Amino acid sequence: MTPNDPIVRAAADVTGLYSRHADLWDRVRDPDLRLEAGWMGRFAALLPPASRVLDLGCGTGRPLGAWLLSQGFAVTGVDSSAPAIALARERFPEGTWLRAEMRGLDLAGTFDGLLAWDSLFHLTPADQRALLKVMGAHAAPGAVLMFTSGPDAGVAMGEFGGDPLHHASLSPAEYRDRLAAEGFDVLDFTPEDPDCGGHSVWLARRRLG
Repeated sequence: MTPNDPIVRAAADVTGLYSRHADLWDRVRDPDLRLEAGWMGRFAALLPPASRVLDLGCGTGRPLGAWLLSQGFAVTGVDSSAPAIALARERFPEGTWLRAEMRGLDLAGTFDGLLAWDSLFHLTPADQRALLKVMGAHAAPGAVLMFTSGPDAGVAMGEFGGDPLHHASLSPAEYRDRLAAEGFDVLDFTPEDPDCGGHSVWLARRRLG
């Protein structure tokens, strides 16, 4: 594919799209934890009290970051959209909200929980592979990781705010292999979970040794 290919352009414009439409996204995103409640409950139940959680692609901080804060976790949210991070900082000053590119992130520390809900799957396959390494570098021994993907390898184009929105996925087998290479054991993978709006969800844990 060339740089002018519509899929390539859309993949490169994900940050721009969410920056241009941050207010719209904030209005249409359900502020309550409804569809995600079951998975977030499972994620939180695996974490010790007051754990440090890294939310990659945190957006405006709600509903997931806000819920984690309400449960007593120390949340660090990362997003490349400046308007989204500004909203998160305004609403939830008890959290740490960083405007940064998650693919090359280096926070010089580790976390007990890592979350990439509706964020990793906006990246190209190559960038997803890079982000899985970033996750491994920021995961403490025993850390819990949860993210969403597609049900199988491929690219799917959506739309938001009148702009094309890029989604991509590796195959389940490749995710498993790359998670294993980063020291994670897969606890669950549920493709197109009907109880979670059709999300395909991964839950994994970093090995202790």
